[in-house]
Amino acid sequence: MDASARDEEAGLPAIPRAQRPRSSVPTLLFMSFMFFMLTSHNGDEFLARHQHQEALQSLTYQLSNYSAWMNGTLSNFTLPATDTALPPLLDAFHIQGSTLDLNQASYYSNITGFIHGDAEYTNISLSSLALNNTLPWMSEAQNFVSGINTTNVTEKLGSWKWNMSTKVALSVVEKKLPEGEKHSTSSDSMALVHGRIELTDTSSSENLRLEFEGVHYMPNGSIYGFAEPAGRRIDIRLLPSLVPEALRNETAQIIEPELQARINKLKNLIDDGVIDSDSSGNDEAAKVSCPFTFHAQIHPVPVPEYLMQELENELQNPTGISTVLPPKLSISAVLLSKECGILYEMKNTEGLRSGMFFRKVTTYAGLTAFAYLVILILSSRQTDRSRTPSGISRVSRWTFLTQATMDSISFAGHITFAILAEGRPSLSLIAPAFLACMLFVHEAQFAALIHQIQGPESYVPPSASPPSSNRSTGAGAPNSAQGPLLPLVSPFPSAAPITNNSPPTTTPPPLAAAQPNNTNPPTSFFSFFLHQIRTDPQAKLWLSMVIFLTFIVRVILSPLLSMLFVVITYSSIWLPQIVRSVRRGRTSGLSKGYIVGTTACRLYISLYFLACPKNVLEIEPRPWIWALAVFVTLQAFLVILQDTFGPTFFLPFTYTKPYDYHPPIPLPDSEAPEQSLGDCSICMDAIKIDLSLRRRSKSFDKREDWAGKGGSSSTRRGGVSSVFNAMQIGVGTTSARKNYSLAPCHHLFHTECLEKWLAIKNICPQCRRPLPPL
Repeated sequence: MDASARDEEAGLPAIPRAQRPRSSVPTLLFMSFMFFMLTSHNGDEFLARHQHQEALQSLTYQLSNYSAWMNGTLSNFTLPATDTALPPLLDAFHIQGSTLDLNQASYYSNITGFIHGDAEYTNISLSSLALNNTLPWMSEAQNFVSGINTTNVTEKLGSWKWNMSTKVALSVVEKKLPEGEKHSTSSDSMALVHGRIELTDTSSSENLRLEFEGVHYMPNGSIYGFAEPAGRRIDIRLLPSLVPEALRNETAQIIEPELQARINKLKNLIDDGVIDSDSSGNDEAAKVSCPFTFHAQIHPVPVPEYLMQELENELQNPTGISTVLPPKLSISAVLLSKECGILYEMKNTEGLRSGMFFRKVTTYAGLTAFAYLVILILSSRQTDRSRTPSGISRVSRWTFLTQATMDSISFAGHITFAILAEGRPSLSLIAPAFLACMLFVHEAQFAALIHQIQGPESYVPPSASPPSSNRSTGAGAPNSAQGPLLPLVSPFPSAAPITNNSPPTTTPPPLAAAQPNNTNPPTSFFSFFLHQIRTDPQAKLWLSMVIFLTFIVRVILSPLLSMLFVVITYSSIWLPQIVRSVRRGRTSGLSKGYIVGTTACRLYISLYFLACPKNVLEIEPRPWIWALAVFVTLQAFLVILQDTFGPTFFLPFTYTKPYDYHPPIPLPDSEAPEQSLGDCSICMDAIKIDLSLRRRSKSFDKREDWAGKGGSSSTRRGGVSSVFNAMQIGVGTTSARKNYSLAPCHHLFHTECLEKWLAIKNICPQCRRPLPPL
């Protein structure tokens, strides 16, 4: 439909409008910007390739020297001596393994997974130990750190708040060498472990990441390793110096094949062009430069060794057989830095094996996908129900925009989670991500449609001269001979009273194209860019998309912004709808099923992450989420009550007085052949008068001249008392008033006919004037 046709339907004179050609400049600028961002790496890729080549040369050099040392030939590698002061200090924390009765208890032979717990910091420098006499292992700690040069300790400690780090998390991957890579003297009781140790500053929620390399001796459940800040390489050839004397040769045998495996992997990455530039390690290394040693002991579980082995095999290669329930995985550990005088004792730990974690993620993905599917179905039904001008005028676009923003964040988060999972859970996480994306598109499109329909609400028409007071009597309006018509004020300032016989007169709003353009042309690129953004809708759209995507990325990466985002969005799910219903004086038109189902599903997602202590992301529970859930539930309950008791039932005052479609109208003459108020302008049938209403006003009809006997000559000429008497004998009951509806343009309808019409269009079927809500 062209512009002239729309003007004719709206009652405006057809004015030719010049079609503005779409500008390709914003699109070209945006595509150039995206191409620059995708191709401009500032040398990071070349720097990463150079670092990979240096790492390959370093590993090759280490392997050649280590192999020569193992064979007893000339080598530049020397294994440092074991620190004799370390075992007594570890014994004070009971970090030592013991042989178990395998028929009664056993250890986890593979701890690949995630472990988190509490960390207790102790400063073991000589100056601090001298002030702390309550430590039971003070003498052992003094012997351990004696003789350490403390000149550069402050520089190594960096800016990290060590005493505020009370939480620790370990991500461990355990690797057994394949049969073809094992040394001839290697045994199956030793495995290499590597991963990350993260210390959390509870005051700022920041993390300090340490890279970890170690060995796991399975018969006694002991773990020995090194931990360094990210970006500082760990020499795994030094691992034999950490283990007891009896395990040193066995540990040395598994280092050589591991170095060869890493060299082969790095060669394949360089040859395939897969260069991973990780700049986060430089930030972590800049915080601290303290080297650590890690000593842990796995707690035994009361499960026989053969049942434990059966459980381990099922976790790694699921076959569906029934096994014992997985026992709790926990460890006791000590993180030591001799050079910096730092000791962390890890306790109250709890671990989750990777296999069980994958199952947990898959279960979460299935339940979340079901929740999003329910929201998508309910949203589709609601939009189909509200996709009329009357229905769209009831709902608030901010309700759908808020939910669309939530779904966009959810889509980006699930996709990121799927990429980081790198396994079987990745496929399951695609389901909620896909449904969240579909829901985002659906809600964004409906919000745009609402904005398009509700856009004219904010239009303020120009001031016009007072309309003429001459009125014509039409078939759809009551005859003035039947009684004085009550003065009706149109809610639209530019609309004059119109009857069926009078043509519509509307002052059209001035067109933007007709206004002279007095702006100077842009003289620079910056001014040209600002001019395009101000004038071109496409440029505004692309700029909004860039800002929105940047905001999404920042929300995902920042824990504080994520929590703030949750509070703002969940607080604004139904609040804009409540405000709009109050301001417009109309109910929302949202179905109860949509309100209840959407509220329940969205609260499930938020409560899972912020109230469940064992969620897949290990997010700490937040007590305020329960208050937020109650607030959102009260909002949904209030929207439902507004549909039942009215939009302003909970307010002590009426915010806006809606237009009354059922004003008192004088009854027709009792001797008239047809007792009707006139013809309906939609169905063209007569609007009948209830006979009971005529009988109730019989006493007034017996008076010869109710206007003359009711007052002076001024009332006979239609004064205030005349109008009051007309209201007394007119249609007075609420039930009778609902039989008819009188529009602001003085066209009369059956209420049922007008309700059906307004469900399709919100304009008068006679004069095409906009109509207020019924």
